[in-house]
Order: sequence, then structure tokens, then C-alpha cells
Amino acid sequence: QVQLVESGGGLVQAGGSLRLSCAASGSAFNLRPVGWDRQAPGKRREQVATITSSGSTSYANSVKGRFTISRDNAKKTVYLQMNTLKPEDTAVYYCTYRHLGVWGQGTLVTVSS
Repeated sequence: QVQLVESGGGLVQAGGSLRLSCAASGSAFNLRPVGWDRQAPGKRREQVATITSSGSTSYANSVKGRFTISRDNAKKTVYLQMNTLKPEDTAVYYCTYRHLGVWGQGTLVTVSS
């Protein structure tokens, strides 16, 4: 059984930075693509970033150049480094194995103006 647990959310001022972590349990972590999604209040969930098993990355246009996704296979952990945060980045951020339909419980990021 796979499980994803996010941490690192919080309150930050616009222009600041946060790093989210996603700890995975279960087997074959190093073979799986992992992503970050987010859902802002009153909005649909959207894809933010993805990292493949080989380390290739992709990003939503809204976060390109500001967010960086990375993984540490030895620690079974994926990170989302978020820089130059904007109020519109405020959302619950979820770690996900989209191909398995698995999401974590989410961590709230609030960016104040």
C-alpha cells in the first residue's frame, strides 16, 4: 500500500519562499513519477509540477521559473521549492501519484500580500 504525507506548508509574505516535502511509503518509489497539485479556495484542483523516475520535470506555466520540484530516492521524498511566492499561490498543496490515483492529505500554503 502506498501513502504520501506532505509537510512544510505555512504562512509566508509575498515574495518569500517555502519548501514542501512529501514522504512516501511503499515500494518502487524510485520507479514512479510524482507530482504536486494544488487547490485554491473555490477553484478546481490543478497540476503544479511533476518529476519522472528519471528526473525529468514539468511545470504549470503559472509557476515556471519560481518553483522547483526534486526528489531524493534514498529518502523516498519529493520536494517542492517555492520562491517569489504570490498571493495567488495560496492553496492546499497535494503530493500525488497521479498514475495510481493516490494523493496525500495536503498541506496549506497561505501567501499574504
